Amino acid sequence: MMVKPARRHAMLALIVVSLLGCSTVDNSNYIDQASQAQAKTSQQLIEQLLATKNTQGVPSQSLARLTDLINVPELQTFISAALQNNPSLQQSVVALNMAYAQHGITSASRLPSVDASFSGTSTEDSEDSYTTDITVSWELDLWQKIADSSNAALKDIASTQASLQSAQDLVVANVMRSWLSISLKQQLVAIETQRLAVLDNNQALILARYRVGLGSLEDLDNATTSVASTQATLVDYQEQLAQSKRDLTLLTGQWTGNDLAVNIAAAFPTVLNPISSLGQQNLSHRPDIKTAFYNIEAESLRTDAAYKAMLPSISLSASLSDMAQSPSDALLTGPLWSVLGQLSAPLFQGGKLTSQAELARLTTEQRYWVYQETLLNAVNEVENTVGQEYSLAKQQQHLTDAQLSAQRSFVSYEQKYRQGLVDIFDLLTVQQQTFDVEAQLVTTIYNRLINRIDLGLALGLGVSHEA
Repeated sequence: MMVKPARRHAMLALIVVSLLGCSTVDNSNYIDQASQAQAKTSQQLIEQLLATKNTQGVPSQSLARLTDLINVPELQTFISAALQNNPSLQQSVVALNMAYAQHGITSASRLPSVDASFSGTSTEDSEDSYTTDITVSWELDLWQKIADSSNAALKDIASTQASLQSAQDLVVANVMRSWLSISLKQQLVAIETQRLAVLDNNQALILARYRVGLGSLEDLDNATTSVASTQATLVDYQEQLAQSKRDLTLLTGQWTGNDLAVNIAAAFPTVLNPISSLGQQNLSHRPDIKTAFYNIEAESLRTDAAYKAMLPSISLSASLSDMAQSPSDALLTGPLWSVLGQLSAPLFQGGKLTSQAELARLTTEQRYWVYQETLLNAVNEVENTVGQEYSLAKQQQHLTDAQLSAQRSFVSYEQKYRQGLVDIFDLLTVQQQTFDVEAQLVTTIYNRLINRIDLGLALGLGVSHEA
Protein backbone atom coordinates (compact mmCIF):
# COMPACT_ATOMS: atom_id res chain seq x y z
CA MET A 1 0.00 0.00 0.00
CA MET A 2 1.39 3.38 -0.96
CA VAL A 3 1.72 6.03 1.70
CA LYS A 4 0.64 9.47 0.55
CA PRO A 5 3.24 12.27 0.73
CA ALA A 6 1.11 14.35 3.08
CA ARG A 7 0.82 11.42 5.48
CA ARG A 8 4.56 10.81 5.32
CA HIS A 9 5.19 14.45 6.19
CA ALA A 10 2.75 14.26 9.09
CA MET A 11 4.41 11.11 10.45
CA LEU A 12 7.83 12.73 10.17
CA ALA A 13 6.60 15.84 11.98
CA LEU A 14 5.11 13.70 14.75
CA ILE A 15 8.39 11.86 15.25
CA VAL A 16 10.33 15.12 15.35
CA VAL A 17 7.93 16.67 17.88
CA SER A 18 8.12 13.55 20.06
CA LEU A 19 11.91 13.58 20.06
CA LEU A 20 12.05 17.29 20.85
CA GLY A 21 9.50 16.84 23.62
CA CYS A 22 11.55 14.07 25.24
CA SER A 23 14.61 16.28 25.09
CA THR A 24 13.20 19.31 26.89
CA VAL A 25 10.48 18.46 29.40
CA ASP A 26 12.57 16.63 32.02
CA ASN A 27 15.49 19.01 31.74
CA SER A 28 13.40 22.13 32.21
CA ASN A 29 11.87 20.46 35.26
CA TYR A 30 15.31 20.00 36.80
CA ILE A 31 16.13 23.66 36.24
CA ASP A 32 12.79 24.88 37.58
CA GLN A 33 12.96 22.58 40.60
CA ALA A 34 16.46 23.75 41.45
CA SER A 35 15.50 27.41 41.13
CA GLN A 36 12.38 26.97 43.24
CA ALA A 37 14.22 24.95 45.89
CA GLN A 38 16.87 27.64 46.23
CA ALA A 39 14.37 30.48 46.52
CA LYS A 40 12.18 28.64 49.02
CA THR A 41 15.04 27.37 51.16
CA SER A 42 16.81 30.72 51.21
CA GLN A 43 13.67 32.60 52.20
CA GLN A 44 12.75 30.13 54.96
CA LEU A 45 16.28 30.15 56.35
CA ILE A 46 16.57 33.93 56.50
CA GLU A 47 13.10 34.31 58.02
CA GLN A 48 13.89 31.67 60.62
CA LEU A 49 17.17 33.33 61.62
CA LEU A 50 15.62 36.79 61.73
CA ALA A 51 12.73 35.52 63.85
CA THR A 52 14.95 34.12 66.61
CA LYS A 53 15.47 36.20 69.70
CA ASN A 54 19.23 35.99 69.22
CA THR A 55 19.11 38.45 66.33
CA GLN A 56 17.54 41.13 68.46
CA GLY A 57 19.83 43.96 69.49
CA VAL A 58 22.39 43.35 66.74
CA PRO A 59 23.21 46.73 65.19
CA SER A 60 22.32 47.08 61.53
CA GLN A 61 25.40 47.41 59.31
CA SER A 62 25.80 47.64 55.57
CA LEU A 63 27.92 44.69 54.45
CA ALA A 64 28.11 44.16 50.71
CA ARG A 65 31.51 42.50 50.46
CA LEU A 66 33.70 40.19 52.47
CA THR A 67 36.37 42.87 52.77
CA ASP A 68 33.86 45.11 54.59
CA LEU A 69 34.23 42.91 57.67
CA ILE A 70 37.69 44.27 58.52
CA ASN A 71 38.75 47.82 57.72
CA VAL A 72 42.53 47.81 58.05
CA PRO A 73 44.45 49.59 55.25
CA GLU A 74 47.53 47.38 55.64
CA LEU A 75 45.37 44.27 55.34
CA GLN A 76 43.82 45.57 52.12
CA THR A 77 47.32 45.82 50.66
CA PHE A 78 47.91 42.11 51.34
CA ILE A 79 44.50 41.24 49.90
CA SER A 80 45.25 43.12 46.67
CA ALA A 81 48.62 41.37 46.34
CA ALA A 82 47.01 37.96 46.92
CA LEU A 83 44.33 38.56 44.29
CA GLN A 84 47.00 39.45 41.74
CA ASN A 85 49.68 36.87 42.50
CA ASN A 86 48.26 33.89 44.40
CA PRO A 87 49.19 30.78 42.34
CA SER A 88 46.04 28.78 43.09
CA LEU A 89 43.90 31.75 42.14
CA GLN A 90 45.78 32.20 38.88
CA GLN A 91 45.02 28.57 38.04
CA SER A 92 41.32 29.43 38.28
CA VAL A 93 41.91 32.40 35.95
CA VAL A 94 43.54 30.07 33.41
CA ALA A 95 40.60 27.66 33.77
CA LEU A 96 38.23 30.50 32.86
CA ASN A 97 40.29 31.37 29.78
CA MET A 98 40.16 27.70 28.78
CA ALA A 99 36.36 27.77 29.07
CA TYR A 100 36.28 30.78 26.73
CA ALA A 101 38.50 28.91 24.26
CA GLN A 102 36.23 25.86 24.42
CA HIS A 103 33.23 28.04 23.63
CA GLY A 104 35.08 29.37 20.60
CA ILE A 105 35.59 25.80 19.38
CA THR A 106 31.91 24.94 19.86
CA SER A 107 30.60 28.16 18.30
CA ALA A 108 32.75 27.67 15.21
CA SER A 109 30.47 24.82 14.13
CA ARG A 110 27.66 27.33 13.52
CA LEU A 111 29.66 29.12 10.80
CA PRO A 112 30.52 27.92 7.29
CA SER A 113 33.93 26.32 6.83
CA VAL A 114 36.22 27.09 3.90
CA ASP A 115 38.98 24.72 2.77
CA ALA A 116 41.54 25.30 0.04
CA SER A 117 43.91 22.78 -1.48
CA PHE A 118 46.57 22.77 -4.18
CA SER A 119 48.18 19.60 -5.49
CA GLY A 120 50.51 18.63 -8.28
CA THR A 121 51.11 15.27 -10.02
CA SER A 122 54.08 14.22 -12.10
CA THR A 123 53.87 10.87 -14.00
CA GLU A 124 56.40 9.29 -16.31
CA ASP A 125 55.59 9.64 -20.02
CA SER A 126 52.77 12.09 -19.31
CA GLU A 127 52.39 15.78 -18.70
CA ASP A 128 52.39 17.27 -15.22
CA SER A 129 49.03 18.27 -13.79
CA TYR A 130 48.11 20.73 -11.06
CA THR A 131 44.79 21.00 -9.26
CA THR A 132 43.33 23.82 -7.17
CA ASP A 133 40.18 23.36 -5.13
CA ILE A 134 38.23 25.67 -2.82
CA THR A 135 35.30 24.21 -0.91
CA VAL A 136 32.72 25.97 1.27
CA SER A 137 30.57 23.76 3.48
CA TRP A 138 27.87 24.56 6.01
CA GLU A 139 25.54 22.47 8.11
CA LEU A 140 22.16 24.09 8.60
CA ASP A 141 21.32 24.19 12.30
CA LEU A 142 17.75 23.18 11.56
CA TRP A 143 16.95 21.86 15.05
CA GLN A 144 19.21 24.26 16.99
CA LYS A 145 21.45 21.35 17.96
CA ILE A 146 24.66 23.30 17.40
CA ALA A 147 23.12 26.32 19.14
CA ASP A 148 22.38 24.17 22.18
CA SER A 149 25.99 22.97 22.32
CA SER A 150 27.22 26.55 21.99
CA ASN A 151 24.88 27.75 24.75
CA ALA A 152 26.03 24.89 26.95
CA ALA A 153 29.59 26.16 26.52
CA LEU A 154 28.37 29.61 27.60
CA LYS A 155 26.94 28.05 30.76
CA ASP A 156 30.32 26.39 31.32
CA ILE A 157 31.89 29.84 31.16
CA ALA A 158 29.40 31.15 33.72
CA SER A 159 30.10 28.15 35.95
CA THR A 160 33.84 28.71 35.70
CA GLN A 161 33.38 32.40 36.47
CA ALA A 162 31.50 31.45 39.64
CA SER A 163 34.29 29.02 40.54
CA LEU A 164 36.80 31.82 40.06
CA GLN A 165 34.71 34.04 42.34
CA SER A 166 34.70 31.26 44.94
CA ALA A 167 38.49 30.98 44.70
CA GLN A 168 38.85 34.75 45.12
CA ASP A 169 36.59 34.73 48.17
CA LEU A 170 38.55 31.88 49.72
CA VAL A 171 41.91 33.58 49.16
CA VAL A 172 40.66 36.81 50.73
CA ALA A 173 39.19 34.91 53.68
CA ASN A 174 42.48 33.07 54.20
CA VAL A 175 44.41 36.35 54.17
CA MET A 176 42.06 37.75 56.81
CA ARG A 177 42.38 34.54 58.87
CA SER A 178 46.18 34.71 58.68
CA TRP A 179 46.09 38.34 59.80
CA LEU A 180 44.00 37.40 62.85
CA SER A 181 46.22 34.38 63.50
CA ILE A 182 49.28 36.62 63.72
CA SER A 183 47.48 38.86 66.22
CA LEU A 184 46.53 35.80 68.27
CA LYS A 185 50.06 34.39 68.32
CA GLN A 186 51.47 37.78 69.33
CA GLN A 187 49.06 37.95 72.26
CA LEU A 188 49.86 34.38 73.31
CA VAL A 189 53.57 35.20 73.20
CA ALA A 190 52.91 38.26 75.38
CA ILE A 191 50.92 36.16 77.87
CA GLU A 192 53.63 33.53 78.12
CA THR A 193 56.25 36.25 78.50
CA GLN A 194 54.30 37.71 81.43
CA ARG A 195 53.87 34.24 82.89
CA LEU A 196 57.60 33.63 82.60
CA ALA A 197 58.41 36.94 84.30
CA VAL A 198 56.14 36.07 87.24
CA LEU A 199 57.60 32.59 87.52
CA ASP A 200 61.13 34.02 87.43
CA ASN A 201 60.21 36.31 90.32
CA ASN A 202 58.76 33.32 92.17
CA GLN A 203 61.93 31.36 91.61
CA ALA A 204 64.08 34.24 92.91
CA LEU A 205 61.84 34.68 95.95
CA ILE A 206 61.85 30.94 96.75
CA LEU A 207 65.61 30.80 96.33
CA ALA A 208 66.04 33.72 98.71
CA ARG A 209 63.74 32.09 101.27
CA TYR A 210 65.53 28.76 100.86
CA ARG A 211 68.90 30.35 101.58
CA VAL A 212 67.65 31.72 104.89
CA GLY A 213 65.99 28.44 105.80
CA LEU A 214 62.37 29.50 105.19
CA GLY A 215 61.71 27.23 102.21
CA SER A 216 62.30 23.68 101.04
CA LEU A 217 64.20 22.18 98.16
CA GLU A 218 60.91 20.83 96.76
CA ASP A 219 59.56 24.37 96.49
CA LEU A 220 62.61 25.41 94.55
CA ASP A 221 62.34 22.38 92.22
CA ASN A 222 58.67 23.09 91.52
CA ALA A 223 59.41 26.71 90.68
CA THR A 224 62.26 25.69 88.38
CA THR A 225 60.02 23.15 86.63
CA SER A 226 57.34 25.77 86.00
CA VAL A 227 59.92 28.20 84.59
CA ALA A 228 61.40 25.60 82.21
CA SER A 229 57.97 24.46 81.05
CA THR A 230 56.88 28.03 80.33
CA GLN A 231 60.10 28.70 78.44
CA ALA A 232 59.36 25.71 76.19
CA THR A 233 55.82 26.92 75.57
CA LEU A 234 57.08 30.41 74.77
CA VAL A 235 59.52 29.06 72.19
CA ASP A 236 56.67 27.08 70.60
CA TYR A 237 54.43 30.16 70.37
CA GLN A 238 57.25 32.20 68.88
CA GLU A 239 57.73 29.63 66.12
CA GLN A 240 53.96 29.50 65.51
CA LEU A 241 54.02 33.28 65.14
CA ALA A 242 56.82 33.05 62.59
CA GLN A 243 54.91 30.36 60.67
CA SER A 244 51.75 32.49 60.62
CA LYS A 245 53.73 35.35 59.11
CA ARG A 246 55.19 33.00 56.52
CA ASP A 247 51.69 31.73 55.72
CA LEU A 248 50.49 35.27 55.10
CA THR A 249 53.44 35.90 52.79
CA LEU A 250 52.72 32.64 50.97
CA LEU A 251 49.13 33.69 50.28
CA THR A 252 50.34 36.81 48.47
CA GLY A 253 52.29 34.64 46.03
CA GLN A 254 55.45 36.67 46.58
CA TRP A 255 58.39 35.28 48.52
CA THR A 256 61.20 37.70 49.28
CA GLY A 257 63.13 35.76 51.89
CA ASN A 258 62.70 38.64 54.35
CA ASP A 259 60.51 39.06 57.39
CA LEU A 260 56.99 40.42 57.03
CA ALA A 261 57.30 44.03 55.90
CA VAL A 262 54.38 45.31 58.00
CA ASN A 263 53.85 45.50 61.74
CA ILE A 264 50.59 43.82 62.71
CA ALA A 265 49.03 45.07 65.93
CA ALA A 266 48.78 42.53 68.72
CA ALA A 267 45.22 43.63 69.53
CA PHE A 268 42.55 42.13 67.34
CA PRO A 269 41.08 44.43 64.68
CA THR A 270 37.34 45.06 64.64
CA VAL A 271 35.50 42.38 62.70
CA LEU A 272 31.89 43.29 61.93
CA ASN A 273 29.11 40.81 62.56
CA PRO A 274 27.53 39.57 59.26
CA ILE A 275 24.34 38.67 61.11
CA SER A 276 23.38 42.32 60.81
CA SER A 277 23.09 41.88 57.04
CA LEU A 278 20.88 38.78 57.09
CA GLY A 279 17.91 40.66 55.67
CA GLN A 280 19.87 41.73 52.57
CA GLN A 281 21.53 38.38 51.86
CA ASN A 282 20.41 35.52 49.65
CA LEU A 283 22.01 32.11 49.26
CA SER A 284 21.93 32.56 45.49
CA HIS A 285 24.88 34.94 45.92
CA ARG A 286 27.10 32.04 46.95
CA PRO A 287 29.49 31.10 44.12
CA ASP A 288 29.24 27.36 44.79
CA ILE A 289 25.45 27.46 44.38
CA LYS A 290 25.85 29.49 41.18
CA THR A 291 28.32 26.94 39.85
CA ALA A 292 26.01 24.04 40.63
CA PHE A 293 23.03 25.75 38.97
CA TYR A 294 24.96 26.66 35.82
CA ASN A 295 26.11 23.05 35.59
CA ILE A 296 22.47 21.90 35.53
CA GLU A 297 21.69 24.34 32.72
CA ALA A 298 24.77 23.30 30.72
CA GLU A 299 24.00 19.59 30.96
CA SER A 300 20.35 20.25 30.13
CA LEU A 301 21.40 21.94 26.89
CA ARG A 302 23.77 19.07 26.08
CA THR A 303 20.92 16.64 26.65
CA ASP A 304 18.78 18.54 24.16
CA ALA A 305 21.64 18.43 21.67
CA ALA A 306 22.06 14.68 22.22
CA TYR A 307 18.39 14.01 21.44
CA LYS A 308 18.51 16.27 18.41
CA ALA A 309 21.47 14.28 17.07
CA MET A 310 18.90 11.60 16.17
CA LEU A 311 17.11 13.98 13.80
CA PRO A 312 17.90 14.47 10.09
CA SER A 313 20.56 17.01 9.19
CA ILE A 314 20.94 19.17 6.11
CA SER A 315 24.32 20.32 4.83
CA LEU A 316 25.31 22.44 1.87
CA SER A 317 28.64 22.59 0.09
CA ALA A 318 29.98 24.51 -2.89
CA SER A 319 33.34 24.14 -4.55
CA LEU A 320 35.51 25.73 -7.21
CA SER A 321 38.12 23.55 -8.87
CA ASP A 322 40.60 23.98 -11.68
CA MET A 323 43.17 21.68 -13.33
CA ALA A 324 46.02 22.65 -15.64
CA GLN A 325 49.52 21.68 -16.73
CA SER A 326 51.18 24.60 -14.93
CA PRO A 327 50.74 26.02 -11.40
CA SER A 328 49.81 29.49 -12.65
CA ASP A 329 47.13 28.18 -15.01
CA ALA A 330 45.67 26.06 -12.22
CA LEU A 331 44.97 29.08 -9.97
CA LEU A 332 41.27 29.22 -10.79
CA THR A 333 41.73 30.81 -14.23
CA GLY A 334 38.92 28.69 -15.66
CA PRO A 335 37.34 27.02 -12.63
CA LEU A 336 34.47 24.61 -12.55
CA TRP A 337 31.90 25.06 -9.84
CA SER A 338 29.61 22.60 -8.15
CA VAL A 339 26.94 22.80 -5.46
CA LEU A 340 25.79 19.90 -3.32
CA GLY A 341 22.90 19.74 -0.90
CA GLN A 342 22.72 16.72 1.35
CA LEU A 343 20.01 15.40 3.67
CA SER A 344 21.15 12.66 6.04
CA ALA A 345 19.57 10.91 8.99
CA PRO A 346 20.91 8.23 11.32
CA LEU A 347 19.01 4.95 10.77
CA PHE A 348 20.96 2.38 12.72
CA GLN A 349 24.04 2.82 14.91
CA GLY A 350 23.54 0.00 17.36
CA GLY A 351 21.78 2.23 19.91
CA LYS A 352 24.76 4.57 20.20
CA LEU A 353 22.82 7.82 19.86
CA THR A 354 20.08 6.63 22.20
CA SER A 355 22.64 5.68 24.82
CA GLN A 356 24.40 9.02 24.44
CA ALA A 357 21.11 10.85 24.94
CA GLU A 358 20.28 8.76 28.00
CA LEU A 359 23.75 9.34 29.42
CA ALA A 360 23.32 13.09 28.93
CA ARG A 361 19.92 12.98 30.66
CA LEU A 362 21.35 11.05 33.61
CA THR A 363 24.23 13.52 33.82
CA THR A 364 21.69 16.35 34.07
CA GLU A 365 19.91 14.51 36.86
CA GLN A 366 23.21 13.96 38.61
CA ARG A 367 23.99 17.68 38.40
CA TYR A 368 20.58 18.38 39.94
CA TRP A 369 21.37 16.23 42.97
CA VAL A 370 24.80 17.85 43.26
CA TYR A 371 22.97 21.18 43.37
CA GLN A 372 20.66 19.88 46.10
CA GLU A 373 23.65 18.73 48.13
CA THR A 374 25.37 22.08 47.68
CA LEU A 375 22.24 23.93 48.77
CA LEU A 376 21.82 21.79 51.89
CA ASN A 377 25.49 22.24 52.80
CA ALA A 378 25.09 26.00 52.39
CA VAL A 379 22.10 26.04 54.76
CA ASN A 380 24.01 23.91 57.25
CA GLU A 381 27.00 26.26 57.13
CA VAL A 382 24.83 29.30 57.79
CA GLU A 383 23.05 27.65 60.71
CA ASN A 384 26.30 26.39 62.23
CA THR A 385 28.13 29.70 61.95
CA VAL A 386 25.18 31.68 63.31
CA GLY A 387 24.94 29.26 66.23
CA GLN A 388 28.67 29.53 66.82
CA GLU A 389 28.49 33.32 66.93
CA TYR A 390 26.15 33.25 69.91
CA SER A 391 27.87 30.31 71.59
CA LEU A 392 31.29 31.97 71.38
CA ALA A 393 29.80 35.27 72.58
CA LYS A 394 28.56 33.52 75.73
CA GLN A 395 31.89 31.75 76.18
CA GLN A 396 33.71 35.06 75.85
CA GLN A 397 31.52 36.65 78.53
CA HIS A 398 32.03 33.75 80.95
CA LEU A 399 35.79 33.76 80.40
CA THR A 400 35.90 37.52 80.94
CA ASP A 401 34.24 37.01 84.32
CA ALA A 402 36.61 34.15 85.10
CA GLN A 403 39.61 36.31 84.21
CA LEU A 404 38.55 39.04 86.63
CA SER A 405 38.13 36.52 89.44
CA ALA A 406 41.43 34.83 88.63
CA GLN A 407 43.29 38.15 88.71
CA ARG A 408 41.87 39.00 92.14
CA SER A 409 42.79 35.53 93.41
CA PHE A 410 46.27 35.89 91.93
CA VAL A 411 46.98 39.06 93.90
CA SER A 412 45.53 37.59 97.10
CA TYR A 413 47.53 34.35 96.96
CA GLU A 414 50.76 36.17 96.15
CA GLN A 415 50.37 38.27 99.29
CA LYS A 416 49.49 35.24 101.40
CA TYR A 417 52.53 33.33 100.17
CA ARG A 418 54.83 36.20 101.08
CA GLN A 419 53.27 36.08 104.54
CA GLY A 420 53.75 32.32 104.75
CA LEU A 421 50.00 31.58 104.88
CA VAL A 422 49.91 29.31 101.76
CA ASP A 423 52.49 26.98 100.21
CA ILE A 424 54.11 27.19 96.80
CA PHE A 425 51.74 24.67 95.23
CA ASP A 426 48.74 26.90 95.91
CA LEU A 427 50.52 29.96 94.55
CA LEU A 428 51.68 28.22 91.36
CA THR A 429 48.22 26.76 90.78
CA VAL A 430 46.53 30.15 91.02
CA GLN A 431 49.15 31.81 88.86
CA GLN A 432 48.91 29.16 86.17
CA GLN A 433 45.11 29.33 86.28
CA THR A 434 45.19 33.10 85.79
CA PHE A 435 47.36 32.96 82.70
CA ASP A 436 45.52 29.91 81.34
CA VAL A 437 42.20 31.72 81.56
CA GLU A 438 43.70 34.77 79.83
CA ALA A 439 45.05 32.60 77.00
CA GLN A 440 41.72 30.80 76.72
CA LEU A 441 39.89 34.12 76.52
CA VAL A 442 42.16 35.41 73.76
CA THR A 443 41.73 32.16 71.81
CA THR A 444 37.93 32.33 72.17
CA ILE A 445 37.87 35.90 70.86
CA TYR A 446 40.01 34.76 67.93
CA ASN A 447 37.66 31.85 67.18
CA ARG A 448 34.69 34.22 67.28
CA LEU A 449 36.29 36.61 64.80
CA ILE A 450 37.29 33.73 62.51
CA ASN A 451 33.73 32.44 62.70
CA ARG A 452 32.47 35.83 61.51
CA ILE A 453 34.60 35.48 58.40
CA ASP A 454 33.18 31.98 57.90
CA LEU A 455 29.68 33.37 58.37
CA GLY A 456 30.34 36.03 55.74
CA LEU A 457 31.36 33.31 53.29
CA ALA A 458 28.33 31.19 54.21
CA LEU A 459 25.99 34.11 53.54
CA GLY A 460 27.54 34.77 50.15
CA LEU A 461 29.55 37.89 50.96
CA GLY A 462 32.21 37.97 48.29
CA VAL A 463 34.88 40.12 46.75
CA SER A 464 34.04 42.74 44.16
CA HIS A 465 35.32 42.08 40.66
CA GLU A 466 37.30 45.31 40.83
CA ALA A 467 39.28 44.07 43.88
